[in-house]
Amino acid sequence: MIDPIGASIVVASSGLEAQSARLRVVAENMANANSTAATPGGAPYTRKTVTFESEMDRAAGVDLVRVKNVGYDTAPYKVEYDPGNPGADKKGFVKLPNVNLLMEMADMREANRSYTANLEVIKQGRALYTMTVDLLRNS
Repeated sequence: MIDPIGASIVVASSGLEAQSARLRVVAENMANANSTAATPGGAPYTRKTVTFESEMDRAAGVDLVRVKNVGYDTAPYKVEYDPGNPGADKKGFVKLPNVNLLMEMADMREANRSYTANLEVIKQGRALYTMTVDLLRNS
């Protein structure tokens, strides 16, 4: 028989890992939002994206969330005229990363809330275990 409280903790733990990876990718995108190429006409930092997948855990009998892939955004780079930049091409244009800070902030907030929700599930599961043990101890 599968323990439903333990299964919910396992599912929430997988959510913590997935959202932690998502937060790391968002932080990397934000840190490199102004990184240009070091060579003239080179490609700047490319925004990373996270894809999740559902994975069956047969031991616990539940579906878990896992990071399937950390890929790259195919949105075009922004171009700016800055002839003094080391990454500028022969015409003086520099490619800027395809990172939108507003979108990254929204993604960070959503990942943070999902992480917090999963953490609360684990806390509640532990509290239920504690209450059950106390109940059995006092019987």
